[in-house]
Amino acid sequence: MYFANYMEKKILYYFGNAIRHLRTEMGLSQEQFAEKCGLHRTYIGQIERGERNPSLINIEKFSLACDIELSKLFEICEQLKQLK
Repeated sequence: MYFANYMEKKILYYFGNAIRHLRTEMGLSQEQFAEKCGLHRTYIGQIERGERNPSLINIEKFSLACDIELSKLFEICEQLKQLK
């Protein structure tokens, strides 16, 4: 059970890093990015810190705000995972 919990939290951490990477590449603050996604700024911070598990609907909002395909978003997540 502990291993599964650890792995779940790890993917949230990597996904959050991918979102932070994309947001900063776009030159947006968390507040600006949140507005573009139609989400609250505190939610964006929680996602970036790996504290929240985003729904598929919100993941699509992130990809649309970044103007990238869902698959590319997950590809970036995997690339950042490989760097760690």
